[in-house]
Amino acid sequence: MRGIELPGKEPVGEGLRPALDAFLAENEKALIAFRRDLHMHPELGFAEHRTTARLMDGLTAVGLRPVRLPKGTGIICEVGAGPGPVVALRADIDALPLADEKDVAYRSTVPGVAHACGHDVHTTVLLGVAGFFARQAAAGLLPGRVRLIFQPAEETPGGALDVLAAGGITGVDRIFALHCDPRVEVGQVGLRVGPITAACDKVNVHVAGPGGHTARPHLTADLVYALAKIVTELPAALSRRVDPRSSLSLVWGRVSAGSVANAIPDDGIAQGTVRCFDEEAWHSAPELMKTLLNSVASAYDVKAELEYVRGVPPTVNEKSSVELLGEAAALVLGEDAVVPTPQSLAGEDFAWYLESIPGALARLGVAPPAMVGAYDLHRGTFDVDERCIASGIRMMSAVTMLALRAGPRQLDPGVIDDVAIA
Repeated sequence: MRGIELPGKEPVGEGLRPALDAFLAENEKALIAFRRDLHMHPELGFAEHRTTARLMDGLTAVGLRPVRLPKGTGIICEVGAGPGPVVALRADIDALPLADEKDVAYRSTVPGVAHACGHDVHTTVLLGVAGFFARQAAAGLLPGRVRLIFQPAEETPGGALDVLAAGGITGVDRIFALHCDPRVEVGQVGLRVGPITAACDKVNVHVAGPGGHTARPHLTADLVYALAKIVTELPAALSRRVDPRSSLSLVWGRVSAGSVANAIPDDGIAQGTVRCFDEEAWHSAPELMKTLLNSVASAYDVKAELEYVRGVPPTVNEKSSVELLGEAAALVLGEDAVVPTPQSLAGEDFAWYLESIPGALARLGVAPPAMVGAYDLHRGTFDVDERCIASGIRMMSAVTMLALRAGPRQLDPGVIDDVAIA
């Protein structure tokens, strides 16, 4: 496979592949051990003190100067110096409040907490990239700067906003991230242009009205009936007021009212989530929901209050950044490494970075060939084929070098097959 040629540049792949081969031959076993250590000692969002300390030690050991985020967990670390483009790479470091159900030597030692979403892999990949680029920078082979973001509290969420508040992407030209995907075979990467994950908000609707006996509903607001109308009519009304291409959906998870069969209660609650792929629809959703809710509630003479809790915006992958990821995958993983990936209605706070600068989130294949789809994310049985760590390091290193060599936001690396990223 030839290196990728950029105007006026040496082909990127000529020296990159052998350099990565040498680095991984020397460090892959230690990185796998690091991942297993994190897996055994998972920490929840904003409590990742041990994880942060281990990362500080690892980054310092390769000659870098990591800086903790103001709340004490999470790190920003710069590699390289001087003028030139700046590319950021982000890994999330927190775990889930979920019991680890695997029978493995590196099973979680913390009751009720587990790395069931692959953040230990993301963190290990970025630590490996840090070591590789520290070596490249020392040899004068880094044509710009790389900003490593070890972000806390992705699952909470909120960690991305702390990074932004700390100036974590100031001066950054592009940003990239990987997320484990057990539906993709190890050695492959899933790419998609445009929305890849959805906005995800929470809604709480409280309904109040005069209660009474079920024998005399005409003397009450018949609150349960009114709540049922809200629960059924609000999602339907939303679907008629928003462009269906936005995929905006309201789904209830909890509905509660009353305690006995023959009494109409005086209050009730419905709780659910709002998800969509379109930023405009996401921004307009709270006011639209409030208007529709009041319209339905007034017809049944009940008072309805809406608490709309903002989550994360949709994660929208920028086209040229996805093209760079495709170039990188072909370069260091193979011509057939790129596979299409579907949209997900799950939330991902990497979206906050992409609202400010171009970039893309890729899905890292972590499944052994015979077990694609066998383990799902956010399950106590989730695990990975640890060869994915080397794949992730190769991928993130290559896309960073391509972005740096192409220059600040003037990237024209060519277009990969539309079918592969549609």
